[in-house]
Amino acid sequence: MPNNPSPSSEPVRLVKFLAAAGIASRRKAADLIAAGDVLLNGKPPIGPGDPVHPGDEVRFKGRVVTLNPLYHIMINKPCGYTCTNEDVHAKQKVFELIELPGSPKLFSAGRLDKESEGLLIVTNDGDYGARLTHPRYEILKTYLVKTDKPVKRGELDRIRRGIVDEGEELRPRRIDEIAPGHYRFILNEGKKREIRRLIRAAGARTVELKRIRIGDLELGGLAVGKWRHLTPQEIAMSLKSESSE
Repeated sequence: MPNNPSPSSEPVRLVKFLAAAGIASRRKAADLIAAGDVLLNGKPPIGPGDPVHPGDEVRFKGRVVTLNPLYHIMINKPCGYTCTNEDVHAKQKVFELIELPGSPKLFSAGRLDKESEGLLIVTNDGDYGARLTHPRYEILKTYLVKTDKPVKRGELDRIRRGIVDEGEELRPRRIDEIAPGHYRFILNEGKKREIRRLIRAAGARTVELKRIRIGDLELGGLAVGKWRHLTPQEIAMSLKSESSE
């Protein structure tokens, strides 16, 4: 079952209401309020902490905002699928694998590139998604990587220390050699195609890349292409940060 917000007689802060409705994360919701894009009962709110009571009307850019069910989903993403709704040319999108009542607008909280597979979290909870992906929360992600040839020890040590590629610093949190040509990468931020760029800089090519863990949440035995709702305990596990250990 989805982890849905239950109607309550208690007021909720406006930024939390907007995040729960999937409009934006709390941080971005505060910016939207400041920009005048939000009305509370027909008037501009005083600030992001204004209370929203049951029966109040919230509008975002003229549209009434309702508190939709929040979905927190893990899926074992197959190769060949993209993680964005913005690519109109993508033939296969990961969201097409998920069927939910009302077809809510979902997004991936951290992406895997088209050629990669493994653990992906899909949600409409902007606040949760921001906590999973922003580097300051220090949520570590673990990947298994196979290369076309073993990476030389000296090159492995070099990319462990971090490199600059295309003007961008790439610094993995940890790299373990499991066997020749097989590695475990742990990243914090996960910049675009970071692992593939690191492997390329080390003189090899990535042939398989699979994410197996986010925070303390593991992919486990979930079959490729299958998905399920996260339990509240698993949501907490996914948010387990390095700083909280």
